[in-house]
Amino acid sequence: MRAQAAFAALALCATLVLTGCEGDDEDGAAGAPGASPGTSATATGTTSPSSAPSPAASASPKKPAPTVTPAGTKKAPTPGSTCDHKMPISPDEVAVYRYTPEGGVHSLIIKHGNWGCAAPGADAAPFETTGKETYLNIAEDARITAVTPVVASSVSQPITLQQLIDWLIAHPDQGRVFRYHLDSKGVIDSLDQQYTS
Repeated sequence: MRAQAAFAALALCATLVLTGCEGDDEDGAAGAPGASPGTSATATGTTSPSSAPSPAASASPKKPAPTVTPAGTKKAPTPGSTCDHKMPISPDEVAVYRYTPEGGVHSLIIKHGNWGCAAPGADAAPFETTGKETYLNIAEDARITAVTPVVASSVSQPITLQQLIDWLIAHPDQGRVFRYHLDSKGVIDSLDQQYTS
């Protein structure tokens, strides 16, 4: 009797154990109620596509390269202005500073340059000189015209070389601008004053 009772109890335990294991297996295979396969995949450590950072968000914005202006390039004129501060040296105009008879010839001490930009409200643009002082020989019979202040007139007047020399000696270093022409020997044969202020 005891053996039969013990066997019956053992069989009951085995049945309960098997029933419990089957329930656990079903729960483990199916997962939590309402859970989808995608959710269980996320729980195992794989990242869902929706949570991955977008390439546009992760890439740092590129800054534009700095604009470099090479040294010596022309500066852009101000709006509405056509004045160019980098105009070439005038080929036939000079600022006359003094007279010298050195070497037994008549010579004018001059500086080359070009016309700058007139300031707002100014009557005329300045003649901007460049480089060192040099000289040009002038012929004794050169045709010369002048205006104020070399002569008391705002209209060009013919003068002699001696009149010009006398004025330059009395008023040195004023830098009055003259247009000149050279003969075949490189000597000034005509000289006309250009700037009156």
